[in-house]
Amino acid sequence: MKWLKTLYVQVLLGILLGVLLGLFWPETGVKMQPLAEIFIKAIKMLIAPIIFCTVVTGIASMGDLKRVGRVGWKALVYFEVLTTLALIIGLLVANIAQPGAGMDIAASAKESTKLSEYAAKAEDTSTKAFIMNIVPKTFVGAFTDESVLPALFLAILVAVALCQMGDKGHIVLELLHAVSEVFFKLVAIITRIAPIAAFGAMAYTVGAEGPHTLVKLAKVLGCVYLTCGLFVFIVLGAVCRLYGFSIFKVLVHIKDELLLVLGTSSSETALPQLMRKLEKSGCDKSVVGVVVPSGYSFNLDGTCIYLTLAALFVAQATNTSLTLWQQLGLLGVLLLTSKGAAGVTGAGFITLVATLSTVDTGIPVAGLAVLVGIDRFMSEIRALTNLVGNTVATLVVAKWEGGFDAEKGKMVLR
Repeated sequence: MKWLKTLYVQVLLGILLGVLLGLFWPETGVKMQPLAEIFIKAIKMLIAPIIFCTVVTGIASMGDLKRVGRVGWKALVYFEVLTTLALIIGLLVANIAQPGAGMDIAASAKESTKLSEYAAKAEDTSTKAFIMNIVPKTFVGAFTDESVLPALFLAILVAVALCQMGDKGHIVLELLHAVSEVFFKLVAIITRIAPIAAFGAMAYTVGAEGPHTLVKLAKVLGCVYLTCGLFVFIVLGAVCRLYGFSIFKVLVHIKDELLLVLGTSSSETALPQLMRKLEKSGCDKSVVGVVVPSGYSFNLDGTCIYLTLAALFVAQATNTSLTLWQQLGLLGVLLLTSKGAAGVTGAGFITLVATLSTVDTGIPVAGLAVLVGIDRFMSEIRALTNLVGNTVATLVVAKWEGGFDAEKGKMVLR
């Protein structure tokens, strides 16, 4: 029975039990939500300090600021190319599959209420607000913000300062090395309750929404899942093959993190473990420290697929005709707004509401209300695809920079 002691088996069991509870005892399932929320809050509590310590120690240990800049630019170029491709794929699938054709959308009062909550949050997602929020109001504020970018910004500044201090900075560097070990140990402790969190999240989701929601919108849900799956195995698989990796070995290697994300619908819950695992897989610590945190805001492949596919679904379902130029215009705007979507539950939907509220395409924002009921299920595949995308991005950039140890990375090489 040793297999029962492994995390991914325990999380999988938690997910299955949660689904069963939500199906047969929905009222009880809804009450399980706090189990997931407590776990997510506990993990998010540690993300900013871990990013700060990892980035500072990684960059300062390297000592070469030119290389750091080179890693950053290469990562951003990779992010832009892959996310643009994801947006285009979502657009093409929506045009070919026509998931919303023939639907007569009528949002329920419950869905309309939820949509108004998302719309309120969407008001704060402008490009200006996104850029302004990168700089924290205070030093401590970088560790309390929901976004990872303020912590990343502060970490880069501190790392640059330590590099310029020379030998005097070594004392601080050693201290941060020790502190980061403490935070990773805390993550290991908290992760032990991941199966309980997965159970609570799935019980709540299935209990609150019910199977009828899935049946009602099965076509668009299937389109998103299928497209994300094809993107992972074909697009990311091709990228892996080009650089000597195996997408199947990569997926097996991060199976614990994938199941954790599946259970919680948030890719942020796996961020600390992913960073540690990529370092052990042969990626240079400085590359991991720069690529992974920035990827959580700028390399959201799954979210990009969802954004264009969902937008066109609503257009089709509301009989809103879009010209090719209008679709390309929507694509252009999403190239910018998608970069502000964080890897947390519901962020993709908020970004979509904000985009359709500002772009003159004729797509009624109210039509998005029908997607509210299945957003939790879509959030899971978005988060899974985002996680795989950032894993592959880190491996590729590490290869580009000569920062990949092939001996350590045998488990992900083809």
